[in-house]
Amino acid sequence: MAKRALVSLLAALAAGCHRPPATLPGAEPEIRVGLVTGAATVRLGGDGELFVTDDGSGQPVTAIPAGETWTAVADSAGAGVQLVRPDSTRTESHRGVSVVNVTEDRFAMVNGRRYRGRVGIFRTRGGLTTVNRLPVDAYVAGVLGLELGARRSDELEALLAQAIVSRTFALRNRGRWESDGFDATADTRDQVYFGVVAETPQVWEAVRATAGEVLMYRGELVDAFFHSTCGYSTAGVEEAFKGAQPRPYLKPVSDARGGGHYYCDLSPRFRWREQWDAQQLRAILSRTLPAVMNVGGDGLQRITDVEVTQTTRSGRVGELRIVFERGDVRIPGTDVRAVLRPDAGSLLQSSAFQVTVTKSDGALSRLVAAGAGSGHGVGFCQWGAIGRARAGQRHREILTTYFPGTSVEKLY
Repeated sequence: MAKRALVSLLAALAAGCHRPPATLPGAEPEIRVGLVTGAATVRLGGDGELFVTDDGSGQPVTAIPAGETWTAVADSAGAGVQLVRPDSTRTESHRGVSVVNVTEDRFAMVNGRRYRGRVGIFRTRGGLTTVNRLPVDAYVAGVLGLELGARRSDELEALLAQAIVSRTFALRNRGRWESDGFDATADTRDQVYFGVVAETPQVWEAVRATAGEVLMYRGELVDAFFHSTCGYSTAGVEEAFKGAQPRPYLKPVSDARGGGHYYCDLSPRFRWREQWDAQQLRAILSRTLPAVMNVGGDGLQRITDVEVTQTTRSGRVGELRIVFERGDVRIPGTDVRAVLRPDAGSLLQSSAFQVTVTKSDGALSRLVAAGAGSGHGVGFCQWGAIGRARAGQRHREILTTYFPGTSVEKLY
């Protein structure tokens, strides 16, 4: 490629890094994934030569030789971005920079991890933000294996279904983090995304086989919620998320397959059990209760009882009552996983559980929660989909079962 043509290509690629273009009919959209936020430094490199342009003007800045690692830092004035070479010299300051590897089968690297498309780095009040901008299907390839893992030949329909769910989720939520300069995070707030390292031939086969396919309801992209294991039935969206309005395609769906068995019963999280003694429970609640309601923190009274006082239409906990020596509190089902934690760093597996209380001298001495499933329970049950695939169901049937009334349509 001629140098002038290459510069023009790079300028076109870099222009408008912070906002996605309007989607043309039949054109594959792009998505911007926030890889790093609030960082003091970001390591950049590539397994091919990287071309660097000014993120605003698209004008060439420099090139990073293959195999070298440079460091992006905020300039001394704190208003822009500079690149520090291995010899410690710096480029001029730019409001933001965009890097791209234009060599076939070579990639830009951020903090040692490879990514398709291009990478933009810009300065915010909290530090450096790094954004990977790439076609949606390439993004799906970077999340699909992480969400469902390698699958057997009789489970591939589940992988196809997950590809459509992940694509729909990404496009439905495009622009969700607009104020931060990207569309999706690279963690569980959206979908876990590791870039090229997560891609496999099996994943790419699923992505290509479903290219451009999404779930629609009455002409609109659906809210394609998904979770690990429903346990016995999926949940209505209003059961899991505070303030959510019921949707016809996000209602409870039984996962029974007959004979007292369920499609998701092959999940390692199909059934679970957690327990707390009085001291552990009091310590957990002292940290979690103040986050959801106005109660005392360190001064919690002795706990005398815990009971489920309401259940939802799918059979999950709708309200949990915690009784103290004087008074009680009632935890809405949408908060119960965050309040009744197994430990400080983990949510309760699901809100589908029953409690057993052991007492001593009129106070609770042990609480046991015996539960089903893992995750919020809304929409697509991943282990249920695997079980359905093993039973011979095709991916479209799986999807329209978990999202009743929807259809699979080709968007691009």
